[in-house]
Amino acid sequence: MITLTPTRNRFRQRSRLAAGICLAALALCPLAASAAAPTKRTLQQIEAQLRQHITTLASDEYGGREPGTPGETLTLRYLARNWFDIGLESGTNDPGNAWFAPVELVERVPQGSRAQFFHGKRRVPVAESGFFVVTSGLRSLIENAPLVYVGKNLGGDGARTELAGRVAVILDSEAPSPEPAKPGVIGAAPRPVDRAGKLLESGAAAVLTVLDGDRSLEDVMARRRRAGYALAGERLGGDIEVFLSADTARQMLAASGAPDLAGLHVAGAVPGFSSKPLGISGSFEATNRETRIKTHNLIGKIEGRRPGSGAVVLMAHWDHFGKCATPPAEKLICPGAVDNASGLAVITEVARQLSGGKPLDRDVYLVATTGEELGLLGAQAFAENPPLPLGNVVAAFNVDSTGLVPAGLPVSVVGQGMTPLDPGIAKVLKTMKRKLAGGDAANAFARRQDSWALMQHDVPSVMVSTSYSDPVRLEAFMDNVYHRPADEASRVVYGGMVDDVLIQAELVRFFADTKAWPGAGPGTGAGSTLATGAK
Repeated sequence: MITLTPTRNRFRQRSRLAAGICLAALALCPLAASAAAPTKRTLQQIEAQLRQHITTLASDEYGGREPGTPGETLTLRYLARNWFDIGLESGTNDPGNAWFAPVELVERVPQGSRAQFFHGKRRVPVAESGFFVVTSGLRSLIENAPLVYVGKNLGGDGARTELAGRVAVILDSEAPSPEPAKPGVIGAAPRPVDRAGKLLESGAAAVLTVLDGDRSLEDVMARRRRAGYALAGERLGGDIEVFLSADTARQMLAASGAPDLAGLHVAGAVPGFSSKPLGISGSFEATNRETRIKTHNLIGKIEGRRPGSGAVVLMAHWDHFGKCATPPAEKLICPGAVDNASGLAVITEVARQLSGGKPLDRDVYLVATTGEELGLLGAQAFAENPPLPLGNVVAAFNVDSTGLVPAGLPVSVVGQGMTPLDPGIAKVLKTMKRKLAGGDAANAFARRQDSWALMQHDVPSVMVSTSYSDPVRLEAFMDNVYHRPADEASRVVYGGMVDDVLIQAELVRFFADTKAWPGAGPGTGAGSTLATGAK
């Protein structure tokens, strides 16, 4: 599961250790076309196989499953062999990249930061320790741009001419209230306003934030110096943001005869205030170091008996952080047993359950995504270059960080109220005599896992699990184990995982049944309002 703050890890091995995965490397060809027909399994047998998967994937040999390293090769080789033996076929629908869909990531780490201020032709001296300049591009430069205090103005209509070629100055202490949640969306939380982003979109050449509030320059630098990640080909821009400590801002304003911070507060509070030139210009430069990471999504498919009737997607991210601690710590590797070897184990055993049952109407795609911990990037790549039209996906189920609770707990839906899937999920759970957890507390995790990336492309996608129904266990995991070397296989609780396998299998069967959940096909999956299918 993705963290709410930028990743701590900086992937040091990168492209020179790119996984180099191919069908030959997996030695799939000599294997039998399919395994022997499976028999009905006991709960103990399911648990034993879940345990085997997690013990393997979270072992030190796999090195924390870091993208672009030998750990990726081992991980995808293990999964592909299991999926092939179960009876899956490649789901990439790309003969040139069977099983493995290439994903190229870009890592950028801030490297250079320069700022100069001028009052007329006279340079205003500021200490290098008092500012920090960052950019989303490789190198960005602005010279002699006028500084304009904009108060609480967020740009918008009419601001482009006013801000063009100028540096918008804002005070951190004047941050607006968070934007309210969208009406009618259950569990949607208020979101902080991205003032800098709005002003840049409105034409500002750069945005300078005076850190006169709770944040210090050290806080901002610690956060913004971490690596940032994006999909290769994604427009990364070249916008500049400048951060100035409050003391440095006071010195700069005093040296140039501009109003002090208190005076700016007063001016900005006047009704109808738009902007105030400060009589200061600035030159700013920022550079980044860029590294390309070649990685992969793994995509398998169980072919349905009714081509063209749509598809169900079952996904889990395979990546984790590799080494996430430094000496003198005894354990350096983040094994990621719960997050997310557990999800990989569950979808693999769901596939085994499905392969031994009645043939399904619709295709079922299994997707093991890369780059989830870096910002849901593998899921985004899947959505932007899908192996089938996204409009044909009638339902998608993500599995992330299960293995926290014993058997028999209620079932939570991360994304409840956000898709048309709720009636079908409720019907499946009722048939299984499983209790649906009340409330929408689980939706706090909606933006932090891969189904969110699919939802942004109008794919009806949720996460269904028993692990989000026990807030005490969940909070203990997040506070003490999450994204730490302590996330080991020995801590996994298997009772709830077995429940999740059975639940996911029944969900896939239901939504892959054209009679139980009608309305599949082009134009009736992603972005559509389906019939409830739950009469």
